Amino acid sequence: MTTLYRWRAFGVLAVGYFMTIVDLTIVNVALPTIGRDLDFSESDLQWVVTAYGLAFGGLLLLGGRLADLLGRRRMFVVGMAVFTAASLACALAENSLVLVVFRAVQGAGAAVVLPAGLSSVLTLFPEGAERNRALGVWGALAAAGATVGLLAGGALTRYGSWEYIFFLNVPIGLAAIALAFRVVPESRREATTRHYDLLGATTVTAGLLLLVYAISTAPDEGWATGRTIGLLMVSGLLLLAFVAIEARVIEPLLPLRMLANRSVGRADVVGFALGGSFYAFLFIGTLYLQQVLGFSALQTGLAWLATSLMSIALAGLSQFLTTRIGAGPVMAIGMAMIAGGIAWTTRVPVDGHFWPDLAGPFVLTGAGTAFGFIPVSVAGLAGVAEHQAGVASGLLNTAQQIGGALGVAIASTVATTHTGTVLAGGASLPVALTEGFHYAWWACCAIAVLSLPVALLVPRDRTATADGRATVLISLDHPTGEHA
Repeated sequence: MTTLYRWRAFGVLAVGYFMTIVDLTIVNVALPTIGRDLDFSESDLQWVVTAYGLAFGGLLLLGGRLADLLGRRRMFVVGMAVFTAASLACALAENSLVLVVFRAVQGAGAAVVLPAGLSSVLTLFPEGAERNRALGVWGALAAAGATVGLLAGGALTRYGSWEYIFFLNVPIGLAAIALAFRVVPESRREATTRHYDLLGATTVTAGLLLLVYAISTAPDEGWATGRTIGLLMVSGLLLLAFVAIEARVIEPLLPLRMLANRSVGRADVVGFALGGSFYAFLFIGTLYLQQVLGFSALQTGLAWLATSLMSIALAGLSQFLTTRIGAGPVMAIGMAMIAGGIAWTTRVPVDGHFWPDLAGPFVLTGAGTAFGFIPVSVAGLAGVAEHQAGVASGLLNTAQQIGGALGVAIASTVATTHTGTVLAGGASLPVALTEGFHYAWWACCAIAVLSLPVALLVPRDRTATADGRATVLISLDHPTGEHA
């Protein structure tokens, strides 16, 4: 396969992936408008965002397994079809229940698209410098997609209506499906028999769904309530059962020895912290811009453009450094930048302005995402046998999505609690909100800082030498490097 053909196929896969990341945040700035048009209650409006993240984060491992067994291009197309159809249904929704249900269906489609697309990238590019370049672009899309979603959501809401947020996905999704059949080669695990590990799939999916649901609703229900504690306990028991099942079945959904790979396991931990700090930072920052500074949806999106542009601008440098000095030091630099940018934001006043108060922190955090997402993607997939590419990519992105859900829940709880305390002391609402957001940002900063020792322990990728040439890596499954 020629280099040009590989990059054409990569372009199609990247478009599908970018759509799924954009949809994590594209509705955020449009929520007030959606709430008014569809008569959402204040407490139910969060489900427009939460339903997508719930299905997305909970089904990623299963989506990766299906891609490995049934064909990566096939499942990419299936996932894009589900995502596109659900987007159309969201745009046509006439009541709140229909919108929330189809946002969950969108998330389910995204949970198939993402691991199928990323595992296809691994089969397209040999491990080494060229794959690192591809993963560099992929990581930049992850960092930029969330902020581009805020910008696109603001622009579409300002100059059209919230329905266009979802209509936009339809022509792009249809084009990606058509092009996938033309330029993306099919790949799957070659085996005489296929074991789907249905019991493992059921327990891990149910456990992750309950976990995401519990941490997403905890800010409203309370972390110490019997409901939240009970959900977390059931989720923990299901995940423990999953581990026990995986240790015993012939063909596990998640081979536990994959976690013994120091690069994969530690990159997933850093990915968890990356999602927890950055996505929560976006969430709280958007609230500050709109609720305290009074920014419109479009102004909010434009403010976050500084973060996105910086991430894109530094993607090439991040990929270069990852290949030259290893993923661990680069992701440590990235997480330190994210922590620094978030800590800087805690100084914003109640009467803040974008250029003197926010531009610097937003740019520094954007630079951190370039040096975070890219090496995490490289290290999280290093040394993974081709037939397990879908599971590995699903595991990496599950860590990021679950981390994001937990980070948002923690930040929301901290902000709400401290805002209430300040209000009780007689402060005005803008002052109380600002102080609550400061505390929430410190929580996001702590999540990023805690990942630094883990990042520094990520081993150097042995598949790229100093001049970027690929060398041989032993497979996880066979000492000869052969695939089962």
